[in-house]
Amino acid sequence: MADAKRVICSSADLAEKGKGVRFSVERDGKAVPAFAVRHHGKACAYLNRCAHLGVELDWEPGEFFDSFGVYLICATHGAAYRPDDGYCIGGPCKGKKLEALAIAESDGVIYLMESV
Repeated sequence: MADAKRVICSSADLAEKGKGVRFSVERDGKAVPAFAVRHHGKACAYLNRCAHLGVELDWEPGEFFDSFGVYLICATHGAAYRPDDGYCIGGPCKGKKLEALAIAESDGVIYLMESV
């Protein structure tokens, strides 16, 4: 299997602890919502699916961080996730993780790394 790169967004679209970029990935022939954010200078991407009930996290499109820009928050149940590894530190899914996606950043572009 080889890796292919798909553009998610420009690096400038991901401000530190700011609004995330929504996109989709294919899983079992279906489009599944995903998102990318920037935290401590690093771009991170996850499926947009709470580890508790699978609902989308953002309370407004692209709004994933708490008001302090510290944690990713599920708008439905208040679960708090660390942005760097998706680990839930509080809420009904404590100890579980968001499903991380492999991404890369180079030449001012954020790429989704897909196996083909």
